[in-house]
Amino acid sequence: MFTGIIQKIGTVRHIEDRQGGKRLHLEIAPWERPFEDGESIAVNGVCLTLADRGEAGVLVFDVLEETLRKTNLGALREKGTVNLERALRYGDALGGHLVSGHVDARGTVRAVSAAGGDLRVEISAPASVYLNLVEQGSIACDGISLTVAELLKDSFAVHLIPTTLRETIWGEIREGDAINLEADMICKIVRREAARGKLPNGWTWERFQREGANEQP
Repeated sequence: MFTGIIQKIGTVRHIEDRQGGKRLHLEIAPWERPFEDGESIAVNGVCLTLADRGEAGVLVFDVLEETLRKTNLGALREKGTVNLERALRYGDALGGHLVSGHVDARGTVRAVSAAGGDLRVEISAPASVYLNLVEQGSIACDGISLTVAELLKDSFAVHLIPTTLRETIWGEIREGDAINLEADMICKIVRREAARGKLPNGWTWERFQREGANEQP
């Protein structure tokens, strides 16, 4: 489990072709605590298992073909960069929202524009993601915990503060970029319960989606 608060940026040193997928070698800056073989690390929001610590400052992951096909990890190239977050430990602060690291689908950046001191990014959302979005609700984009600022026809918009631009790979975000999307698991549960008619006071999922996460059933 993760929080969507990016801790480091990794750089792709090498990508190996392997049967059934690829082996990804990432170069990172020193971390505050040592790594353990087999621990889970979110790479652009994708939960991967640490296969090898390699030489100093290098993390190695095996990535299956299905993951390469479903996420933007398949488009990585040497010297590219990725967002990194280590899994939660008991007692850690939950600074963002609960993120499983199981990407639902990829979206595409449609527009990037200034919004005051922030950056507004519009991202297309496949139906499998869009149906679980709520204005002012949470979404993980390339592993970053963000708030859905606008829910549009078949897309959504988020606003990025300077800290996000500085501490993640999204400081270089461009139109056409493929983005890993994971809808908020709480919204998924609420939608499922709505479909079963379990929400109180006659609330429907459509009303919850329309009126936003600030309104309570």
